[in-house]
Amino acid sequence: MRPITKALAFVGQSAAIGLALAFLVVLIKPDLVRLEQRSSTEAPGSYAAAVAASAPAVVNIYTAGIPGQRNGFAGLTTSPLAGEGLGSGVVISQDGYLVTNWHVIENADEIYVQLADGRAVEPVFVGADPETELALLKIDLPDLPSIVLGRSDTLQIGDIVLAIGNSFGLSQTVTQGIVSAIGRGLGVATFESFIQTDAAINVGNSGGALVNARGELVGINTFFVGPALQGQVIPAGVGFAIPVNLVRGVMAELIEHGRVIRGWLGVNASYLPILQAQSLGLSGPGLQLLNVSGPAAAAGLRRGDIVTHVDGERMLSPQQMMNLVASARPGQTIRIRAIRRGTGLFETEAVLEERPSVAKLTG
Repeated sequence: MRPITKALAFVGQSAAIGLALAFLVVLIKPDLVRLEQRSSTEAPGSYAAAVAASAPAVVNIYTAGIPGQRNGFAGLTTSPLAGEGLGSGVVISQDGYLVTNWHVIENADEIYVQLADGRAVEPVFVGADPETELALLKIDLPDLPSIVLGRSDTLQIGDIVLAIGNSFGLSQTVTQGIVSAIGRGLGVATFESFIQTDAAINVGNSGGALVNARGELVGINTFFVGPALQGQVIPAGVGFAIPVNLVRGVMAELIEHGRVIRGWLGVNASYLPILQAQSLGLSGPGLQLLNVSGPAAAAGLRRGDIVTHVDGERMLSPQQMMNLVASARPGQTIRIRAIRRGTGLFETEAVLEERPSVAKLTG
């Protein structure tokens, strides 16, 4: 027998013996195989590492001068002492920038921040953006912990998330759940795309952190929905957080400018139902202008015009058009295609101005 033939025979015999031994092991110890299968599919038994990575950067916020804190959008006054309020915040940089919800500090005469390690300090107000319900503070302390910013655009329904905050004044409270929905628009803020979660978000959690299983910030907890019972709100597993991608952009604007600079067209629009739109020759919905001022009026738009496209993009909802305009910079020119009853299709250009503050828009 030639050497190569002998080598192949040896390899074949070894493989046969190995398979036979493996078969015997499976017969005698089947749990070994099942254990290996389970280890690759089961969820981790603990999120302690994620909490350890993120919780030190979550702070308690106490406010004074308000007759009961408006915790979330529930309109409650369930703070521990009259005139005091509870909230949470998240340190997003080691130089002391701290993000929270606008309603946590709105109208407060005094604001105090307490870190997880017990240190307390009075922060400096940097800026706020009521249209996204976000506010930015700054604290000056050495060796500050900061959280790692994740990405909210990669979140999927069913992902594990943890909510960390000053729930009911019980600091550093952690609750766990999943992402129930993404991109929620609820009409409680001008610019919104909420993450919905069943992780418990309670009184005092507003402004706290929603983190993923790696301990990265994916949202700022903002409010919850629950049934009313004797003047209290009982959590029902429906909470909402501002996505970190939105937070990141707002914070950058507040740090650089002290405000968020957005484009403004000067219109209010409503959804034109498909059947009415079809009567005008449209193949889908349109946006009917209710009020026209500023750049829109200068561009020749009128009340009752039906907007179909902005910069070549088909407009399907008022929120879509507002977001597109707001994402542009003041001074930028946009192209608008619209229909006017009795006249037909027309196009115009508008030079955007800076979006006025909420007070000016509402007052």
